[in-house]
Amino acid sequence: MLIILVFSRVVYTELQVTTNFSFLRGASHPHELMEQAASLGYTSIAITDRNTLAGIVRAYSAAKKNGIRLIVGCRLDLVDGPSLLAYPVNRKGYAALCTLLSTGNLRTEKGKCELYKADVFTHATDMKFIAIPPSTLTRSFELDPTFREALTEYHEHLGNNLYLAATRNYRGDDSKYLYRLHELSMLLDVPMIATNDVHYHDQQRRQLQDIVTCVREKCTIENAGFKLHSNAERYLKDAAEMNRIFRAHPDATQRTQEIADACKFSLDELRYEFPDEIVSDGRTPQEQLTALAWQGAHERYGDGLPEKISANIRYELAFIEKMNYAPFFLVVDDAVREARRRNILCQGRGSAANSTVCYCLGITSVDPTKHDLLFERFISDARNEPPDIDVDFEHERREEIIQYIYEKYGRDRAGIVATVTELHYKGAVRDVGKAMGLSVDTIDALADGQLTDPHLKKTLELTEQFISFPRQLGQHTGGFVITRGKLHELCPILNARMEDRTCIEWNKDDIDALGFLKVDILALGMLTCVRKAFDLCRAHHDLELTLATVPQDDPKVYDMICEADTIGVFQIESRAQQSMLPRLRPRTFYDLVIEVAIVRPGPIQGDMVHPYLRRRNGQEKVEYPSPALEEILKRTLGVPLFQEQAMKIAIVAAGFTPAKADELRRAMATFKSTGQVTKFRNKLIKYNVPLKKGR
Repeated sequence: MLIILVFSRVVYTELQVTTNFSFLRGASHPHELMEQAASLGYTSIAITDRNTLAGIVRAYSAAKKNGIRLIVGCRLDLVDGPSLLAYPVNRKGYAALCTLLSTGNLRTEKGKCELYKADVFTHATDMKFIAIPPSTLTRSFELDPTFREALTEYHEHLGNNLYLAATRNYRGDDSKYLYRLHELSMLLDVPMIATNDVHYHDQQRRQLQDIVTCVREKCTIENAGFKLHSNAERYLKDAAEMNRIFRAHPDATQRTQEIADACKFSLDELRYEFPDEIVSDGRTPQEQLTALAWQGAHERYGDGLPEKISANIRYELAFIEKMNYAPFFLVVDDAVREARRRNILCQGRGSAANSTVCYCLGITSVDPTKHDLLFERFISDARNEPPDIDVDFEHERREEIIQYIYEKYGRDRAGIVATVTELHYKGAVRDVGKAMGLSVDTIDALADGQLTDPHLKKTLELTEQFISFPRQLGQHTGGFVITRGKLHELCPILNARMEDRTCIEWNKDDIDALGFLKVDILALGMLTCVRKAFDLCRAHHDLELTLATVPQDDPKVYDMICEADTIGVFQIESRAQQSMLPRLRPRTFYDLVIEVAIVRPGPIQGDMVHPYLRRRNGQEKVEYPSPALEEILKRTLGVPLFQEQAMKIAIVAAGFTPAKADELRRAMATFKSTGQVTKFRNKLIKYNVPLKKGR
């Protein structure tokens, strides 16, 4: 006798998930929810934070890492109607959702989003919606009639793209509540769909959920009452459990797959393009950059370019073309040229000084060939990262350049990158302590680490969970995202606290993950001081100075530096620097470069400071492991002090490629947190080749 067993696949996709980017509402990080979803066997899951997409990129990255698909979504809390869950089904729908959120953000102050039903109806293109009903019935065991009216209106405008959320609230009347929802669903022809209104990934996070609620509502656990969730059921359940608790309405769980299948959009589809205004005369961005680079080279060096300079420019331009970075360089160049047109001092800093092209464009004032700097320290094809050019402007006039960018490209195409303010220990313990009803003295003692009372174990446990939670969005010090198309179709835009500033919702790590490039327009007070000094020289001595024409080696200046008379002098004014200056006694600009580099944790902990000082003072013989390494270490008397030196040693002494050497540099810079430097150990030690001069 043949017996055939048929197993039906358990179908369910969670479509209502709140992360901690719904500030002080969700009690789990996006990555925790994605990891839990993968462990429970989900193939896709939605994130629906309140009126924001601030955490969506982190969720997207974590979803990819865990092999599941993220459904982009958002909970729309409206001023004049019940909340809606919104899900773009394609790229057009995503653009509409971002535009909708930008509309609500820009009509009110930072941290708020003012949305109305009419806004949703206007931007409802290519989206699915789920209406969220009241969580309780009236005293007569009916749904609030005003919700029925609102749902009728939603259905008139949103049609077949509208669903009705059904969530078990575990308040004793769930069966009647779900029956009323089903009744309304049938009456208005709005399909009912199951959700669990998830607020944390694991049931154990319920206590932290209570804490964040108390922080939001400014109350304590003792008097929070009905402000708290009534149970611990808002965790991410598996599909089998959701099908079990909705067994009386199996169609409600099956419909979740309807939306999951319909929502094909992925953040992979976003394409970042630079604006067209950066080119002229019908040139491509690469042609424009090439022309400007060679023009600047001749302005710097004259007609007879040194071969090393020409070779560097050709090498860098080829790399920039391969990586399609020319538009980025042109946007930075445009900001710098505008500053000079307005007579605003500016100066590129950081690893951009390793680029000959940046030097020729006038973005930096350091000739990398004079200091033998590696271009790969700036950008490398081994790093899947965009170039980073930080340009400082006079701090009193930097706003002129910021407003120039807004005016040139428009606020719908230019926005400042966000920062995510995260909770550290002291802030977390103060919030948790207040929510737990602890006294001010007890909280202060905990914050200072002076109290280890075992009765406070739970407070400390919750504090540990709360640390690193996002608390609010701020604005980057000056990182701009500038686009060819509408910025509000890539990411929601919001007002900053500062007047005439608008930002996007994503931070530096988010835009890096999506391959967006930012332009850093930063401020430096010392440049303002230099500008005022130039003005004094002009007014009282009829002396016209620029950053390029300031005398480099005035002995009177170095006499003051050797006496540590450097208060207010950028980079060498700290107590540690003032302590080192009389010992190192710098007499040249390169001595100052070493001075700044040597008073850092790396050289200090690596025991490089004293050997260098002894050799500089003639107390120790200068020796080199080989002639090839002498070329690298000669200027620092055989003691490696700079990251570029570590990279070159790896190339010469261990056969690293420039790209692999840059990986080593990055591992060294983060060894305490990642421990990645150990993977290079064997290659560095075991590589055995004759070290010849010039190799």
